[in-house]
Amino acid sequence: MSGKPTSGSDTSDSSDTEKEGVAGFMSRAREQAQQGMASATESDAFASVEHAVEGVAANTMSEGRLFDVADALSDYRLNEVDVTDTTCGYCAVGCRFDVYSKDGEVLGTRPNPEKAPINGISTCVKGKFSYGFANSDDRLTQPLVKDEGEFREASWDEALSRVKEGLEGIQEEYGPDALGLVASSKATNEDNYVMQRFAREVLGTNNIDNCNRLCHAATVEGLSDTLGFGAASTGLAALEDTDCYVLVGSNTTEAHPVFGTRIKQNVRDGADLLVFDPRKTQIAEYADQFTRIEPGYDTTWINGMIRYILAEDLHDEAFIEERVDGLEKIRESVQQFTPEFVEEKAGVPPEELKSAAETIATADSCMFGWTLGLVEHSHGTDNIYAIANLALITGHVGHPKGGLSPFRGQNNVQGGGGDMGPLPNNFPGYQPVTDEENREKFADRWQMDLDQMPAEEGYRLTEMFLAADQGDLRGMFIQGENPQISEPNIGHATEVLEELEFLAVQDIFLTETAEYADVVLPATSTVESNGTYTSSSRHVQLVKRAIEPNGEAKEDWEITQALAKRFGYDWGFDSPSDIMDEIADLTPIYGGISHERLEEEGGLQWPCRSEDDHGTPYLYADEFRAVEGSEKAQMHVADAIEPGETPDEEFPLVMTSGRVLYQYHTGTMTLREEGLDAYSAESFVEINPETAAEYGVADGETVTLTSRHGTTEMRADITDRPSPGEVFVPMHYLEGGANNLTKEEPLDGPSRAPEFKVTDVEVTLENEPTDDERSPTETDSGSDERPAASDD
Repeated sequence: MSGKPTSGSDTSDSSDTEKEGVAGFMSRAREQAQQGMASATESDAFASVEHAVEGVAANTMSEGRLFDVADALSDYRLNEVDVTDTTCGYCAVGCRFDVYSKDGEVLGTRPNPEKAPINGISTCVKGKFSYGFANSDDRLTQPLVKDEGEFREASWDEALSRVKEGLEGIQEEYGPDALGLVASSKATNEDNYVMQRFAREVLGTNNIDNCNRLCHAATVEGLSDTLGFGAASTGLAALEDTDCYVLVGSNTTEAHPVFGTRIKQNVRDGADLLVFDPRKTQIAEYADQFTRIEPGYDTTWINGMIRYILAEDLHDEAFIEERVDGLEKIRESVQQFTPEFVEEKAGVPPEELKSAAETIATADSCMFGWTLGLVEHSHGTDNIYAIANLALITGHVGHPKGGLSPFRGQNNVQGGGGDMGPLPNNFPGYQPVTDEENREKFADRWQMDLDQMPAEEGYRLTEMFLAADQGDLRGMFIQGENPQISEPNIGHATEVLEELEFLAVQDIFLTETAEYADVVLPATSTVESNGTYTSSSRHVQLVKRAIEPNGEAKEDWEITQALAKRFGYDWGFDSPSDIMDEIADLTPIYGGISHERLEEEGGLQWPCRSEDDHGTPYLYADEFRAVEGSEKAQMHVADAIEPGETPDEEFPLVMTSGRVLYQYHTGTMTLREEGLDAYSAESFVEINPETAAEYGVADGETVTLTSRHGTTEMRADITDRPSPGEVFVPMHYLEGGANNLTKEEPLDGPSRAPEFKVTDVEVTLENEPTDDERSPTETDSGSDERPAASDD
């Protein structure tokens, strides 16, 4: 078996005291440390706590070595280490903590509740301990250029000149739209702002996108169309104090452990928890109702629930009359989604549909939370329309304890991936590029001629790879992303990267994508950077440099500005604070945000429109903003039924994909952490025992998964987490990862996002004998054929 925890080991969320999860972990550490700390001096206090943390870790985790960093901390007195308060660079919960460092090395972190409005005393294992990558032996420390297929080290002057020549050559020969830029949701808001400015002002193209296209692009489209903003309507009150949670396609305790802990604490205090997922994730164990759903049929069961609520007059008539448009077209569209139809297609029993609908409709408040299980589909935007319709008909939007809350994956995908405008259709602040007034505003600020500002929407991310395949896109500049692993169909992505006429990559490591580059530029990691991140809850928070950049690495905004200067543009930014001031001037929802205010007041939730605006804890208290001139929400029909592909005789199983606790995104940082790799260094496939028996697969055996789009090998983990006929593969890996099997088409219509969550596959054993190797008895009996799994 691989080193990952099996479904039976609860390493991510121990519960052997009253508190659970990360909060419980830290609480137990502090309880054990209290006696020692009572007699400790101030300078010894930190070491006492961290020793206790290590002791608890050894008991609650199967390997205490994950927390060996505590030994390093004990070697120093508190006044001998540097302490920097900053924001976590992993998921988008928005945890804040103090980073303890010494001589350029991160020793550990400790939350300071006074500066941590979202997480309090909690962190997950990655946020607390996983910073060894910053000083990894293979960090990029100076630029690389490729000559005759081999990399060599180069000066910044030479490397930037090569990037300019490569981009400018394609721009002049084929036009600016033959270039594609990929921004980074791991980089700061300020980094992403200058990247989109570079695309539009310097290169003259709207071909800029980011990893948001591969995760919550459908969320942004759907929520913008129905409510007004492509972001969570909720604040912290809904997360902590709502009366009812509806979690859809969210592996909360592994993908967002701190959120998971908050939810479970409130559930223990009496809140209802309803979980809908094809896979029995850990959060489902705490649910009042866990309902397995068929992958790809979310609109079906959600519309069935809406139909039941309307038929039973459980909808909030007063709220709808006052604040919502479109009820009658929704009422008509959901008539086909009878309980029998929902059970046939989505696998949801009528009694579970009825129970959940009544719980939601009668709750005083309800929070609807989801991650990629709801949106990574060829009709992902329809899924968001459906969940928004459900929230609107029950009146659970615009409420301090209720609303719609997408849990974002990468640390700054809300801000850097959306708010800052590294998008083919929007300037910063979701201001459409096709609107002439918006173009005039940005052109005036950037001192451009209006006719030089690109007016047409650009390629979305996966469309860039499709366009490159057709010869319409010739060069790319990729900042802090690793699309060779994150794009659907790794084989197709690899072919495109190999064929590009020019590729520049800006990153902290020579990633799998960077291997194909002509020039590689070394950037800073999160603990070496300054700026801001924006959390899932719309909190804009400061990021502060804890250690100096490694070697000659530079912050992303500095690199982009230096490159712009090569093209003749002198932006004159001296710091990220200067960039935020420009963002505030051009972006109404950030109009009152500055680094000075964030230092003085802590995080501010946008919209924050002026210096005397203290931010917005939850959205839509008074009005919706989906349609100009109307204060009402707009419901949209969501009647898609079938996923992008369905099982057949050749590919009888359905693969879905997702995250694991101990890895992050494409593993660029976490796969270099020895402690984390002890748990999940390699890929695996979860197979239900019934399916495994049908296919003759034993636990720990190497199997081959084949789809219509690719093939790969991995180890089998026999567990009841997936349903019979379904398998689960994590998305973090090149070898054995899910994207060896996924497809680049079809794309979701409105968002142009790919389908990651439904891929039909076949499972075979690595050393399965051929017909020639089998005995005549085996062959004659037909035992050479594996029985097909059910379509359920």
